[in-house]
Amino acid sequence: MSAAAVGRHMPTVVTLDDLTAMMAADEHHRYEISPEGVLSIMPPPGYAHAVIATRLAVWLAAAGIPPDRIAQTVGLRIPGRDGGVGGRIPDLVVWGKEQVDGVWLPVTDVLLVVEIISPGSAGVDTVTKRDEYAVAGIPQYWVVDQDNAQTATMYRLTGDRYSAWATMPLAWVLNTDPAEYDLN
Repeated sequence: MSAAAVGRHMPTVVTLDDLTAMMAADEHHRYEISPEGVLSIMPPPGYAHAVIATRLAVWLAAAGIPPDRIAQTVGLRIPGRDGGVGGRIPDLVVWGKEQVDGVWLPVTDVLLVVEIISPGSAGVDTVTKRDEYAVAGIPQYWVVDQDNAQTATMYRLTGDRYSAWATMPLAWVLNTDPAEYDLN
């Protein structure tokens, strides 16, 4: 299908319902939208990306965080400063309590969001999403690079902005106690 054909069928304003329909029709891409209405279309994550997310999920579960509070690649409703609502699909989310099933969940009880940087996503993951998650009030945001050390940069919310409080190899993180990170 050509860009012109897609453009003819694209709604003027893309909603979360539109994103849901787009994802249902196209299993080869991940769709997200910023609260300002910027549409992002990405390929699905690769194997190395998925392994990092799984390693973190297993680490959290082994430390006693209930599995029903840990989820990979689930949609979050991201409120914006101007009242807009976006939809992001973080690589890993930890909630303070179990959630009701849905496609786009509220950020109300989110304790931690983790994004794993893929080729081409560094700017969005380290700047755009960091700002959006801060505005949404998510207490912690971690970014894991797919470099040789799988460098994890951890941010904590201070007021309405994140402050980096630790940067270390993922192996180091996985050898610590998750209780050190206030995720319960």
